[in-house]
Amino acid sequence: MKIYILSDNFAGQGFFAEHGLSYLIETQENFVLLDTGASDVFLKNAVSMNVNIADVKTVVLSHGHWDHANGLINLENKKLITHQNSFIKRYRKTDNKYLGMNLSYEQAKEKFDIHTSEKPLQIFENLYFLGEIPRIFDFEKWQTPYFDETSKDDYIPDDSAIAVVENNQLIVVTGCSHSGICNIIEYAKKITGINKVKAVIGGFHLKENNLQTQKTIEYLKDEKVAKIMPSHCTQFPALVAFYNEFEIQQIKTGLIINL
Repeated sequence: MKIYILSDNFAGQGFFAEHGLSYLIETQENFVLLDTGASDVFLKNAVSMNVNIADVKTVVLSHGHWDHANGLINLENKKLITHQNSFIKRYRKTDNKYLGMNLSYEQAKEKFDIHTSEKPLQIFENLYFLGEIPRIFDFEKWQTPYFDETSKDDYIPDDSAIAVVENNQLIVVTGCSHSGICNIIEYAKKITGINKVKAVIGGFHLKENNLQTQKTIEYLKDEKVAKIMPSHCTQFPALVAFYNEFEIQQIKTGLIINL
């Protein structure tokens, strides 16, 4: 299995970067694109990595924030899998800035074969879209800096991830983990029936070296996860804490991860 880092916050040499995330997952001759970043950066980097996005038939959108979804405008004629709430209008409380994607559901429906689901979907024999994530851990708090188009708190119920099963082990690939990275892993274990977690990669949405970060580290140690790769929305204080415990590798665009 390979993961191609097409878009992330930090640039590898000779590649572009932006605040966004787009990963191409290759497994058993199948390809799935998780998110499309904020622009066409993922396409530019794909060319440099000799990746033909035209060959990718399935796109999974982890949630409906601009930095994961606005690149969709550069694609068409593909299957698009996401939660139905990905298309709502959403804003940041501090400055009322719009944070949703630039495509409405109606516009996206003209470009894609859309499949929306709150429930998990098995995309291929060994690859799953997890759907809406149950939030079971107290330390992954029910707090939010966002509100939606109805002026209610937006807890990003659409936040999801991909689970891959290889050699009876679980690989979890996340977009932003608004629902909590530990919640995501637990649900991936439940849906796949696989308890051995080999790797976790993607945005962990941890900002500080605080209680949530320390509890997350404790959980990952208890799970004996072999490879831990936080990226994108995992900010420097949290990354330092992860490095001190796991000697993590920095994720940069242009990187190809073999798992």
